[in-house]
Amino acid sequence: MTKAKALKWLVLTMGGACVAIGLAHVALGNAAVPGAADAGATVDSLGRFLGATFAGYGLAWLWAGRRSPIPAGVVRWLAGVFLLGAAGRLLSLAVHGWPHGFQVVLTVIELVLPPVFFWLADADEKAAAGTADPGLRPDAVGGRA
Repeated sequence: MTKAKALKWLVLTMGGACVAIGLAHVALGNAAVPGAADAGATVDSLGRFLGATFAGYGLAWLWAGRRSPIPAGVVRWLAGVFLLGAAGRLLSLAVHGWPHGFQVVLTVIELVLPPVFFWLADADEKAAAGTADPGLRPDAVGGRA
């Protein structure tokens, strides 16, 4: 799989997952958060609002994934926002201690994926411009275009 294809797959998967997770939070409220079912009306309201926002964030990923080429700057910004979310979880861990185990898994994902997106961000633009690894370009085979 080329870096450009990996980027497209990851961007579209990220977008779809964020939309699905966001809509689940809108629909289920506190029940969508392991360990928070009895958190009360204020946290439920906040969760549903942030779920809608997260669904919108997912739509931004899907928008980027449908561009040709996928815009590297947009991927970097969206990955940066995701990394900021991980930083927020780490701050919460430092202030309040360990959350539910599922939240720990999410934190790991949020720390691992942004560097992958930063690494792949310009792969589709490079492929479209023909500046990807020359060994992978069709015109590099036999020296013909």
